[in-house]
Amino acid sequence: MFLAVTYPLTKRFFAIPQAYLGIAFGFGVPMAFAAINDDIPAIAWLLLLANVFWAIAYDTEYAMVDREDDLKIGIRSSAITFGRFDVLAVMVCYAMAICLLVVVGYQLQMSLFYYLGLVFAAGVAVHHYKLIRLRDRAACFKAFLGNNSLGGAVFFGLLAHYLMQMYF
Repeated sequence: MFLAVTYPLTKRFFAIPQAYLGIAFGFGVPMAFAAINDDIPAIAWLLLLANVFWAIAYDTEYAMVDREDDLKIGIRSSAITFGRFDVLAVMVCYAMAICLLVVVGYQLQMSLFYYLGLVFAAGVAVHHYKLIRLRDRAACFKAFLGNNSLGGAVFFGLLAHYLMQMYF
């Protein structure tokens, strides 16, 4: 709760408050492992880190929309910090998130269905590149909103993996 409540304040103090957002949104992962297993394995931290990279990517897309306004009022954001490398940074963060999910999948011995979900998620990230590369505000906002498709691809890959395990 503390992390979620304090996130808006980080825009005054941190160069990349989107990383803090990723920690706030993803901290449920190690908490869930601790609650269920009385332990936090390395895989939980990999999942949290994947979430941090994903949050930096999607919230930088949003920050690209507000860059001029944020500069006027003195709020910090990853779009400002990354400057002319903002598009590259978004794509590197998407790549890192997906690569970490590949590592998690390997460690958990996930099936092809999981990896197909990640391939579709990577395809969504490529589509986002096409949207944000010119830094058009409306297109960047569309990319930000399209992150439900990226998350949905990962979800359906997981769902297909577990359904196939259950029934075959």
